[in-house]
Amino acid sequence: MLTVEKIGGTSMTALGDVIKNIILFERSGDQLYNRIFVVSAFSGVTNLLLENKKTGAPGVYHKLANYKDFHTPLKQLITRLKQINKTYESLGLNVAEADKYIETRIKDAQTYLENLANILASGYVGKEGILQAAREILASIGESHSAFNFTNILQNMGINATLVDLSGFHDHRALTIDQRIKKDLAHIDFTKTITIVTGYAKGTEGIMREFDRGYSEVTFSKIAVAVEPQEAIIHKEYHLCTADPQLVGVENCFPVGNTNYDVADQLADVGMEAIHPKASKPLEINDIDLRIKNTFQPEHPGTLITREYICDKKRVEVITGTEKVVMIDIYDPSMVGNVGTDFHIMQLFYKFGVSYSFKATSANSISIVIWEKDLNKKLIGELEDNYEKVTVEKVAMVCLIGSNMDQPGLLAKAATALAQKGINIRSGGFALRMVNIQFLIAREDFDEAIRALNKAMC
Repeated sequence: MLTVEKIGGTSMTALGDVIKNIILFERSGDQLYNRIFVVSAFSGVTNLLLENKKTGAPGVYHKLANYKDFHTPLKQLITRLKQINKTYESLGLNVAEADKYIETRIKDAQTYLENLANILASGYVGKEGILQAAREILASIGESHSAFNFTNILQNMGINATLVDLSGFHDHRALTIDQRIKKDLAHIDFTKTITIVTGYAKGTEGIMREFDRGYSEVTFSKIAVAVEPQEAIIHKEYHLCTADPQLVGVENCFPVGNTNYDVADQLADVGMEAIHPKASKPLEINDIDLRIKNTFQPEHPGTLITREYICDKKRVEVITGTEKVVMIDIYDPSMVGNVGTDFHIMQLFYKFGVSYSFKATSANSISIVIWEKDLNKKLIGELEDNYEKVTVEKVAMVCLIGSNMDQPGLLAKAATALAQKGINIRSGGFALRMVNIQFLIAREDFDEAIRALNKAMC
């Protein structure tokens, strides 16, 4: 069957395991083909190009954006990518070809970036569009590098592999991402080749502008919609588990097995992404099943996400959460009976581009939970100007998530499990469909809360 498969950066770095566990596992001859692989950059490379996703440490992009020397970090980048190339020589990579490819690619990128820097320095053009173009150019390098290496290794193994570089580096045509995908895949007979596609795709809408660092999964999703595979697969370095194995222990959790896209959305909303929500929606709408697999356990079927799945027995499927949220409590005695207070508050959140993941109300107060990284002093200032008291508190959120968990006593069981560990629930709630039950707790209680709920529920 035709499949579209996404390989993440950590898995790509373990390229030997990818070849053994994904490309060759229980396959030979023509069975190797009819698969399209969308690849991420090798682990850490996009951090060097843009910025470190976790720490925010600046990459090449920030040097250019702040009018600093970006030529030196580009040279350092070439050195680093050549070092990466050398590590794959034992797999059959033609290192000389790979080195020449990345040198040429970065040299061409440098020319574009120098032109952008000169325009930026002139002061005649707004910064936003110029800097966005720079992010696009830099981001494309990582996936082009990994896709080239992957294809080269497979070809040198005697496997028919086709490289599709969607970065459109020397293509000046104004194509949307969907148009580029359709054009670049149109001539390929998937039954006779393994198709390796860059996770970055150039388009008039700007994939970085629309999706930023989640772009490779969006490319994966768009390709799946375009070719209509029997299944879409994401290979990660871990299973989608009932709880975080690092917190509860590997022996105390297990792969989810089956769930639906609604649950996947709930997970993404608290930062535990099975798939980027903007990538999952097209798959869901087009009724394309998604499988999450562990690269290092190829014999395990993983977790299948479908549109209509409902668990046949009432249970919690995933216990998760985040420590990276803050709760904004807005109090004013004039709220009671006053129509439009909530609407006005939401207008302020919209004004500053801040989304929330939890909201609870009482007669005179509204509590809203947002990501700590989105906390905006100007937003808080305007709230304080309009309401009597605004409190901002760092908190953690723990969640019970499942496709069929609406049962008497569930809430009591969860609250009891937390209470027995001395964990106070600061706030809590769930929507009528009861797909996600959320508890707000103190940050220092987060790890213990996950373990307590996992023990009680799973």
